[in-house]
Amino acid sequence: MFITWALLQNALELGLIYGLVALALFLSYSMLGVCDLSTDGCFTLGCAVGSVVAINGHPVLAIFAAMGAGILSGLITALLQTKLGVESLLAGIIVNTGLYTINIVIMGRSTLSLNDSQTVFTLLQDLLEGTPLYEARKLIVALLFVAVVVVLLLLFLNTRLGLSIRATGNNPDMVKSSSINPALMITIGLCLSSAITALAGCLIGEYNKSCDINMGTGMVTIALASLIIGETIFGRKTIPWRALGVVVGSCLYRVIVAIALRFDLPASALKLVSAIIVAVAISYPTLMRMLDFQQRKLARRGKDLNRILLVVFAALTVLLAAAGLLLPQGRALLLMLAALAAIGTIWAALRLKKKGGAVKC
Repeated sequence: MFITWALLQNALELGLIYGLVALALFLSYSMLGVCDLSTDGCFTLGCAVGSVVAINGHPVLAIFAAMGAGILSGLITALLQTKLGVESLLAGIIVNTGLYTINIVIMGRSTLSLNDSQTVFTLLQDLLEGTPLYEARKLIVALLFVAVVVVLLLLFLNTRLGLSIRATGNNPDMVKSSSINPALMITIGLCLSSAITALAGCLIGEYNKSCDINMGTGMVTIALASLIIGETIFGRKTIPWRALGVVVGSCLYRVIVAIALRFDLPASALKLVSAIIVAVAISYPTLMRMLDFQQRKLARRGKDLNRILLVVFAALTVLLAAAGLLLPQGRALLLMLAALAAIGTIWAALRLKKKGGAVKC
């Protein structure tokens, strides 16, 4: 079968763990309004610290050690911004660059193996052995961690301190005039965000039973893609609804990646897929406004833009699928693009149906 339950389960497990990074970005980017580019290094930091502690026989303590290291990373990023006047983007880049060396020092080498070490996943494995839930043990662990983080994060955001952080992201000047220190709010928010990111890194290390110095590369792009997918589907309604959307967006992203791998797409091309997803998701509202404007212009001439888009996407689907079947070189990429064009065809057909037009090609 092209899509199996094992494939989906693996995608959901990774989606939930990476969803923690998306939740961290949700706190720093959506709530606090700070673009933290130290995410890549902080993710690897959490994995490095957690792996070293787990190798020494303390898989549960590794979780707290990783989060503590994440808090220190967030503190340094915040101090650069609030005390030294460094722009948030530059502060993140500086910390991310410095963390590369720190992670190498912590690990002692570029890779670590946890094959002979206990992890939080193997601990539950021993408890569930012989039960119907044994096959879903990793999914249960990931779901438990995400559920705890989401509940605690939502409770925190509804406290006075959490509301102050949200207000700082919305209007720092108003917060300052209300006798609230915006620098302190930024510091607390970034520390919490980095702690959640490091937690995700620690869990990924224990999940894969390995840690690599380059594993965090592109993590901020993946988290941003998950965040935007969730907000595009779920909208910007209540905070709990948005937090749920972030996690669902992360799972959907991992499912997309899993399907892309089923097309034998090379791993190096996944970064391109991530970039396309982020670009389309961010520009989606603007694209819709542009399409609606063009639709009104063409309607005056008696034409239907949605029907034109349907024909174009359908033709692209056929051409790309035929090229993929006929050309061995680049077959995986061509078939992947054909699948994306097919999604575009369905989208155009739904728009046409919604506008009340008949689907005619």
